[in-house]
Amino acid sequence: MSKISEIASTFFAYLKRPDLYPELRRKIWKNIFNRSSALRGKEDAEKWCASLAISEKDFIENVLKTSFIPFEKLFPQEFADALQVQAKAPVKLGGAGSLSVIYYINEFTNAQKTVETGVAYGWSSFAALASLVHRNGTLYSSDMPYLLQNQSEDFVGCVIPQKYRNNWDLYRYADKESLPKIFGKANSFDVVHYDSDKSYNGRIWAYNLLFSKVRKGGIFMSDDIGDNAAFKDFCESKNLQPYIVEFDGKYAGLIIKD
Repeated sequence: MSKISEIASTFFAYLKRPDLYPELRRKIWKNIFNRSSALRGKEDAEKWCASLAISEKDFIENVLKTSFIPFEKLFPQEFADALQVQAKAPVKLGGAGSLSVIYYINEFTNAQKTVETGVAYGWSSFAALASLVHRNGTLYSSDMPYLLQNQSEDFVGCVIPQKYRNNWDLYRYADKESLPKIFGKANSFDVVHYDSDKSYNGRIWAYNLLFSKVRKGGIFMSDDIGDNAAFKDFCESKNLQPYIVEFDGKYAGLIIKD
C-alpha cells in the first residue's frame, strides 16, 4: 500500500467510527503542524538513557529488593500458550516489552489498581494481570483501535490467559477519551504503565495527567523513552529521579513516587 493510499484508507476508516472523530481531528492537526514532534530531542534522550541505564535484574534486585526470576520462567505454561496464540494471529500488532519489570512493579506495590495505555497483543497486560489477580485487583487498559487491519480488534489482548480476564477492564478509544472513562472508575493507581502515543507532545500531556494519578509509593513506567526527550524533560522539570532500564536495546523509565 502506498503512503497516499494508506492515508486515504485511514481517513475513511475513521469516518466510519464517529466515536473516534476527536482523535481524527487531533491526528489531522498533528500531521499538519507537529510532524517533527515524534523525534524531538532523540539524540539527547538516547545519550541520557545510556548514561543511566541498568539491567532488568539490577532494577528488580537492587531497587525493588526482590529475587529476580524472569517472567517466562515464573509462568512457563501460560507464557508458552501465549506464544502459540500470537503465532496463530493473522494480524501484526506490537511486541512485548519488559514483562519481568511490569510483573515485579505490580508485586512491589501490592497493586490493586493498575492502568496501562497501549495493549496490542496484550503482553504487558498479561504480565500486570499475573500479579493483580492474586489480590483480585483490576487492570484498566486504554487501546486505540487498529483501523487498517481486518479483524485486528478481535486480537487485541489475545495472549492474556482466559483465567485473568475477569480482572481486565478495556477501553477502545484514544487516551484522551479512554482515560476520563477510566478515572470515572478509579482516580488513584498503584502502577501506571504508559505505552501509547509516542510523540513528544502526546507523552508530555499523558505524563502530567497520569503521574498525578499515581498514589504515594506507587510506580510510574513509560516504555521507549529513548524515542524523544519527553521523559527526560518531564523528569527534569519536576526534579524527579528516575530509574532507566535497558531491555532488548530499548529503554524504559520508571519513577517511584515519593
